[in-house]
Amino acid sequence: MENSTKVKLVKQIEVATLNDEKAMVDFETGNYYLLKGSATDIWDFIQTETTIGEIIDKLLEIYDVNPEECKASVVDFLEELKSKGLIELS
Repeated sequence: MENSTKVKLVKQIEVATLNDEKAMVDFETGNYYLLKGSATDIWDFIQTETTIGEIIDKLLEIYDVNPEECKASVVDFLEELKSKGLIELS
């Protein structure tokens, strides 16, 4: 997946922040999600249309992590969100 790939949130779900975690409920499907760590940051970043490269750049400013590992983790997480019907990648 390219850094220029656009990430767009396609489904609004209820989100509550609890300490450093985000609890999320999709009332259409009844699915419940709990995000921790950098996943909460990524969720915040995708509230407006962005690209994978922009997400990676923001995470690298926050966390001391290898850029390739960061990209792999971001792509894995975004693919999971896509499989749940929460985002589109284009």
